[in-house]
Amino acid sequence: MRFYAGVDVGSISAKGVIIDEDKNVIASCYKRTQGRPVESIKEVLAEISSKLPANAVVAGCGTTGSARMLAGAMLGADVVKNEIVAHAVAAAQFHPDAKTIIEIGGQDSKLIILQNRIPVDFAMNTVCAAGTGSFLDHQAVRLGVAIEKFGDLALKAKNRVHIASRCTVFAESDMIHKTQLGVERNDIIGGLCNAVVRNYLNTVGKGKDFNPQVLFQGGVAANIGVRKAFEAALGTELVVPEHFLVMGAAGAAILATKAQKSNSSFIGFDKCIDMKFESKGFECSDCANQCEIVQACRENVTVAMYGSRCGKY
Repeated sequence: MRFYAGVDVGSISAKGVIIDEDKNVIASCYKRTQGRPVESIKEVLAEISSKLPANAVVAGCGTTGSARMLAGAMLGADVVKNEIVAHAVAAAQFHPDAKTIIEIGGQDSKLIILQNRIPVDFAMNTVCAAGTGSFLDHQAVRLGVAIEKFGDLALKAKNRVHIASRCTVFAESDMIHKTQLGVERNDIIGGLCNAVVRNYLNTVGKGKDFNPQVLFQGGVAANIGVRKAFEAALGTELVVPEHFLVMGAAGAAILATKAQKSNSSFIGFDKCIDMKFESKGFECSDCANQCEIVQACRENVTVAMYGSRCGKY
């Protein structure tokens, strides 16, 4: 049987998936990048490849995420696509009736509208951290609560207090003020979950229709407090896919099955893991844009350059 690999690398996490010819997920991995994307990609590859049967043939590879170009250069990917397309493809595969995708990751959030399994509209917020997972992570540390317990504690709130949601600074200040007033911790946590939802709906989702079936993907989907807050605000049930943490990577792998290349350019797990790889940057001065160009090097040989607005690199 042939297998396909997908890798999704963002600013907070790196995800990897292997699917079979029938698009079943047979291995997946999620790791924090911690500012080390190259090392994180190698760790993800090592883990998912260890779950492959001996002598398995990987017939294709795809990458996505904000570091998709870097990951694509490392792996010799057959297809490199943005997160909107990758998430939509995975959603359409595993939940054909989906019409709306809410995706909240570590540092950005997205809304994707589907019609007949095809993405027809989207919105994305990469500016305000108050509607993302990193905001909740930060507040969990401040409150001395493990983020894994955040959702359950939010459900125990007797009165979800109003926490400002316009931006992280206002939200933190408001949360501290409520703490000083002696508000119960669970009520504050519940208020924070509501604030994330309010921020998302007012920024990413403003003016959009959330038609069911609504999927909830990304790391924040594990937080039942946020999910319940969404359901209360939208008046509809949210579906959390089985592979909600790695849907982008799964989408990249599915796209690799459709690349229709006679010979994959994927260099192989072992070779990628062992290979010395680095990325450099320089500012292009050929025009007024002065784009910051990233130069991806494999064993001291430049294999990819990207980042220009004009398409030169």
